[in-house]
Amino acid sequence: MVDHYEAARERIEEASKGTDVAEVLNERGSRYGKFLNHAAITQAYKTMLSCQLEEQGKRLAADQQEALDMIFHKIGRIVNGDPNYADSWIDIAGYAKLVADRLEGVVR
Repeated sequence: MVDHYEAARERIEEASKGTDVAEVLNERGSRYGKFLNHAAITQAYKTMLSCQLEEQGKRLAADQQEALDMIFHKIGRIVNGDPNYADSWIDIAGYAKLVADRLEGVVR
């Protein structure tokens, strides 16, 4: 049986070899703002969604939930950091497209 946690840890270790983590964090911070603020913004969106879904008795499919989580993550970066960074907006469209495609029978 594959230990997904261990496999992920190994991929992270391999990817970080030769990479200065502090340098990457500083680069991300200059683009997206302080992580603590980003986390607060993103978690507020996720909490709001969870409360509304519960109140309305709705459940989302795993891909829908994940897409919204990632969209909130990208919105958090936009709100907390550089709103003119096109990649964040493109990523939002991409996550929404994945769900829309699946709903129309195209699984990616």
